[in-house]
Amino acid sequence: MLCQALGASSAPINIALGGLVGSQLLGPDKSLATAPVTAYNVGVAIGALFANWVMKHLGRKRGFMLGTVIGVIGLILTGLAITIEAFWYFCGALAINGVASGFVQQYRFAAADRGTKAFKPKAISTIMLGGIAAAIIGPQIVIYASGLSAPFSSAFYMATSLFVLSFVALMFLNPSNLGSQEDQNPKHTGRPLSEIVLQSRFLVAVICGTSAYGLMSFVMTGAPLAMVHHGHTVEQSTLGIQWHVMAMFAPSFFTGHLIARFGKETIVATGLVILITCGVVALAGVELMHFWGSLILLGLGWNFGFIGATSMVTDTYSPEEKNKAQGANDFIIFGSVAFASLMSGQTLNTYGWDFLNWIIFPIASLALVSLFWLRLQSPKPQSSN
Repeated sequence: MLCQALGASSAPINIALGGLVGSQLLGPDKSLATAPVTAYNVGVAIGALFANWVMKHLGRKRGFMLGTVIGVIGLILTGLAITIEAFWYFCGALAINGVASGFVQQYRFAAADRGTKAFKPKAISTIMLGGIAAAIIGPQIVIYASGLSAPFSSAFYMATSLFVLSFVALMFLNPSNLGSQEDQNPKHTGRPLSEIVLQSRFLVAVICGTSAYGLMSFVMTGAPLAMVHHGHTVEQSTLGIQWHVMAMFAPSFFTGHLIARFGKETIVATGLVILITCGVVALAGVELMHFWGSLILLGLGWNFGFIGATSMVTDTYSPEEKNKAQGANDFIIFGSVAFASLMSGQTLNTYGWDFLNWIIFPIASLALVSLFWLRLQSPKPQSSN
């Protein structure tokens, strides 16, 4: 949970500043302003596959430590790219930051793998509590750096300390708590990946997880630019992201317990309905309360939708299949998130903030339909084991 808090703190910095810095580095045409955030999310998708490959061969502990080293390198390169005012170098550096975040995403699976079936949702939810600290640390670094002579590059340089502290913390981690020898036995590889991903439960879980994360990224990426465009300050937009990230992770205090009480599908459906409510609030106006209110609902809907969908995925594979199943899930989700963040800038620049929020309704509705279809297929959740 500590490493989740430290590693995830870099995400708000990349997202809050990615579009703003990209906009400053571009010319009059701002349609590619969110391309750096897209590069970051592409890096997360690639990092998900790379992290699972590394951890399969080197183990969880060494894999996580390698991720922190990548994070330090990426943040230093990001600061340098801003200093020399190179837009595409900036995009490349954020992609490296995304790879490091791909490793951070594996903390939730590392915890779930060591829990019983009933405890997995609570384990995932507990790890995600680290995001509460991330919601404070990341934006506060941005706000503190705003008073320095080179605010944007300074924020990324300061963030390197997060991964350094993570590296130190990981040195004290007992690797035996991150997986058994049986889990890592190459002689037992389980079913082919195609058979795993074609399960109805896996497909619906990915659809819901992708919808929740994709819509969150789509709206959140455009929100800072839209807030500044409508007369709000950079500090106000950063605080909006802070409240949003807080809403993403604070519910983790009870999300796992709600899943145990009401079921994974019910919590995912609740999250999707909250995302639809977010769209309604965003369309109601462009005052600060509308932006902040919609961003808070966006975070809350993501929490229920993403944690619930992740818990559904853990039902679909055996221990020896975990690396390929988890990697496939995260690659699909974060590949879609990368596309969503790119389209956010294009949509905002071409059609405006209102149209961007109208996109929420059909996608969330489609995910709800898929959940209903799964309920018809299998009224009670079943494990592939």
